[in-house]
Amino acid sequence: MELVQNYISGKYVSARSEDRLELFDPAIGEVYGHLMDSNSDDVRDAVMAASDAFPVWSALTLDERGGYLMSIAEEINSRLDEFSEFESRDTGKPLALARSLDIPRSISNFKFFADHAKDFKFESDINSDISTNHISRFPLGVVCCISPWNLPLYLFTWKIAPALVVGNTVVAKPSEITPYTAYLLGDVCSKIGLPPGVLNIVHGRGATTGDLLVKDENIKAISFTGGTATGKTIFKNASDSFKKLSLEMGGKNPAVIFEDCDYDKMLDTIVRSSFSNQGQICLCSSRILIERSIYERFKKDFCSQVSNLIIGDPMDIDTQFGAISSEEHFLKINNYIELARQEGASILTGGTAEKLNGRCSDGWFIKPTIIEGLDQSSRLNQEEIFGPVVTLQPFDSEYDAIEMANNTEYGLSATIWTEDLDKGRRISRNIEAGVIWINCWLLRDLRTPFGGMKSSGLGREGGDDAIKFFTEQKNICLPR
Repeated sequence: MELVQNYISGKYVSARSEDRLELFDPAIGEVYGHLMDSNSDDVRDAVMAASDAFPVWSALTLDERGGYLMSIAEEINSRLDEFSEFESRDTGKPLALARSLDIPRSISNFKFFADHAKDFKFESDINSDISTNHISRFPLGVVCCISPWNLPLYLFTWKIAPALVVGNTVVAKPSEITPYTAYLLGDVCSKIGLPPGVLNIVHGRGATTGDLLVKDENIKAISFTGGTATGKTIFKNASDSFKKLSLEMGGKNPAVIFEDCDYDKMLDTIVRSSFSNQGQICLCSSRILIERSIYERFKKDFCSQVSNLIIGDPMDIDTQFGAISSEEHFLKINNYIELARQEGASILTGGTAEKLNGRCSDGWFIKPTIIEGLDQSSRLNQEEIFGPVVTLQPFDSEYDAIEMANNTEYGLSATIWTEDLDKGRRISRNIEAGVIWINCWLLRDLRTPFGGMKSSGLGREGGDDAIKFFTEQKNICLPR
């Protein structure tokens, strides 16, 4: 049994807490190791290490800090296969997906911010007849990054990289469900010689370790990605200290399909946008809205393609659809499918667990599920399931499509499919979502702002927005 330790002040350390959590391989449903559930003493050690490291780290030049980030990226790249295998083991996602998306994007995050920060304007002047003003941006100090279980290293590094490059030191907490690649990141930092205390990684549950980090008065900012309920708790618990908050939370993302779309391209992409990573991506399409004139055609073709997805052992390179990342989430998704039956829905394909033979016979697999016949008020059209379950609904006009797309508390992303780009832009302006794709999905320029509206988030990540979040402005004014 493996023991995942904390990484504090440049070395792996045992937690002061004696509490341990079990770590599961979801593809086989078995425990492979244990995780520390860090307590207040562990958090204090990490925060102190970060505080001690801050003066020296923040005094380095931007190029020097960027050089460390590039070295981290190169070291992860040299261990791409190792990181990919452990990411697949922790999450249940296909190894091919971890190797082609998760770990390469983690590498890109470090490289991108190392380069992007060089072009950011940290200093500026505003002059007038009466005054001279010099505006500067400075690192905040010790910041906290909390990442989710679905894209573990991908989103962990998305937060850590901009925080470090601008001069902050970091205490980071990965999900207790999928911590292993974050654990390996500590070894990478030691090998490339990152100064001790610059990045500290503490493990544990959100309700214990995470809550202690949020409430710590020495932490100046919290960057969080995860569920909306947890985001609301963080917002409340951080309010007394006026920390800066960036909260990227849930979604109930619509895909709006018009009859004038490029049908074949749309169909292939909707399969991906609905069921990539077993539907466990915050940007996945979960409500498919189809113009009535092509509804029956789409339903038939969509069900056919989804039914042909290869469900199997995540370690098999041909597998397209892996395991659900935890037993708790597996049960939650099955409960929603049962609720759909109770509400009178028609389950067009899927709707049951998938039983595999051999190594994965006890794993947590659910067939990709397509449902129709539910109205807008249905819980399946209102609540985030975060799994391989999508609903189909027809619409008759642009007005109907917009109204249906916006009829949820969430506003993270949307996709629009039409060859009439004026129509696409017109509808985009009226859909309440922070990220909207027209005739594509998950196409990302890392310079662009990322985040949601309504209950999907607070603030934006990416590019200049991330650098602004992890810095504070100061204006120095002199009279003329």
